[in-house]
Amino acid sequence: MRKKIIAGNWKMNKNLEEGMALASEVVNMVKDEYQGSAEVVLIPPFTHISAVSKIISDASNVFSGAQNCSNHASGAYTGEISTEMLKSAGASYIIIGHSERRQYFGEHNDWLAKKVDAVLGSGLNPIYCCGETLEERESNVHFGVLETQIKEGLFHLNESQIAQVVIAYEPVWAIGTGKTASTAQAQEVHAFLRNLISNQFGSNIANNITIQYGGSVKADNAKELFSAPDIDGALVGGAALQSRSFVDIIKAMA
Repeated sequence: MRKKIIAGNWKMNKNLEEGMALASEVVNMVKDEYQGSAEVVLIPPFTHISAVSKIISDASNVFSGAQNCSNHASGAYTGEISTEMLKSAGASYIIIGHSERRQYFGEHNDWLAKKVDAVLGSGLNPIYCCGETLEERESNVHFGVLETQIKEGLFHLNESQIAQVVIAYEPVWAIGTGKTASTAQAQEVHAFLRNLISNQFGSNIANNITIQYGGSVKADNAKELFSAPDIDGALVGGAALQSRSFVDIIKAMA
């Protein structure tokens, strides 16, 4: 049975005090209100990871993560942060290839493949993002775009390595826009991604890999999205910045 994961990406929001308060609220609400088996991952800015990790330390199903990392282990790379640094701060997951990193910082698939290697080499779990722009979808080339992102970012891995990867499908046209892929659209892509993994690594790996949906997930659309057979959770953006809305999304996952 594959793992269900609800992750909240805070992006560049919340100062340390605000972040600690949000983490405390979420972990206490999850303890009080959620009896399901999904893992919850809080992904704050780098500066908050250590504090958030301590706040959630006694919650068995709540973990912390990071929004990015360097592909270098150490060295003269001013402004970068290594996977071992993030691990020592308490991170269990690291987002790799978020559309904002691809769009604003020029991160390409070959570069992201090296970051995936760095994350796995530290014993952490990469959340590898893929997704198409509105122009790519309207031009009906989105499946080719997704296939390239997956093949170039992940197909160099072996079976034991790919089993540690979480894939997040995030249609770029639905991130922060209020638009959401319909459940049918999301399910179609998730099934396509799972089939890609199956063709390369076998059906057993594919049937057990977690594939999240990310793109304006809210409490009022989460339950329907999670009802799709190949959607295993969500990578939540804006709705993760408020404890009530985020926990309501978590509760939509049985």
